[in-house]
Amino acid sequence: MKKFERRRFLRKGTAAVIGTTSIASSCQSEDGKKPIVAPNINFNNTYQWKMVTTWPPNFPVIGEGCNLLAKWIEEMSGGRLKITVYGGGELVPPLESFEAVSSGAVEMGHGAAYYWSGKAPAAQFFAAVPFGMNYQQMNSWIIAGGGDKLWEALYDPFNLTPMICGNTGVQMGGWFNKEINNITDLRGLKMRIPGLGGKVLNKAGGTAITVAGGEIYTNLERGVIDATEWIGPFHDYLMGFYRVAKYYYYPGWHEPGPVLELIVNKEKFASLPPDLQAIIRSAAMRSNVWMVAAFDAKNNTYLQKLINEENVQLRAFPAEVLQALRKFTEDTVTELIEEDPESKKVYEHYHHFRQGINSWSKISESTFYEKVLT
Repeated sequence: MKKFERRRFLRKGTAAVIGTTSIASSCQSEDGKKPIVAPNINFNNTYQWKMVTTWPPNFPVIGEGCNLLAKWIEEMSGGRLKITVYGGGELVPPLESFEAVSSGAVEMGHGAAYYWSGKAPAAQFFAAVPFGMNYQQMNSWIIAGGGDKLWEALYDPFNLTPMICGNTGVQMGGWFNKEINNITDLRGLKMRIPGLGGKVLNKAGGTAITVAGGEIYTNLERGVIDATEWIGPFHDYLMGFYRVAKYYYYPGWHEPGPVLELIVNKEKFASLPPDLQAIIRSAAMRSNVWMVAAFDAKNNTYLQKLINEENVQLRAFPAEVLQALRKFTEDTVTELIEEDPESKKVYEHYHHFRQGINSWSKISESTFYEKVLT
């Protein structure tokens, strides 16, 4: 090629690349029959989104997980989708996140589905069921057992797309200023406990109160509540509950594997290019794994600090109390599914899956813990 022709060719090629706003590529599939076409990506289109949460700003692990979620999405999208994270109360009150995302005032939210039981009672089954499935089992049900389809259908009227996006693992039973020796000790008790667990406490004669995380310590200190559950040793230590409550009970019968959710405004999610939609889903799944790993990595260390440094009195709920709470749970769920057809539909699917996976868990994990783990 002559020198001047080569220069003209290079100029044209450079102009073509600079002027292009989207790129598509294709290659042969493995079977050699169909070409695989990558999506057209417009690198000039960028998106600035907001995420509201039910957690205090930069709250350890959960709030950090939200910040990491935004960071991962920005990294994977090459800066095309940037998300500003707002803690509870910074942009909207913590328990108004659902409405904010549903209306389109903001694009995303992070919380737990049982906070929205007043809007959709069946939502509680996608967070935590007392004496129900643990973290691994909830993952299996939602990710691979068909639970996600029910969840999406439940949130569809609210213009929301839900995604599994975190878990705390089995929680602690809570902080009390008196010992719980029998079920009658729960009568008249005012306790911060949300979701189905709160309804079970009501049946036991207590009073369940739902308040945002940032308000719990003050309410416990001032006697607005007599007891509280929160998460586990790491967070409970950081919240300072040991300063205002004497007894620390286990196990967390009310939340054996509480799922945390990412909710996205459905219309705005659908307006994104397919690759950005996939990036959000991938980041949510990564967050789901990271959060429970972070909890597991810290909880034992902080449990020992509570016991050995702060002289917290660790207590196990008596078998009699757990047995009574289990019965109240059965009554609570029965009433719910009789009153709400959507809850009946979701619970029947949940219950059927749980029966099957429990059979396997008894052979695998339960036997391992009982006979192998030392």
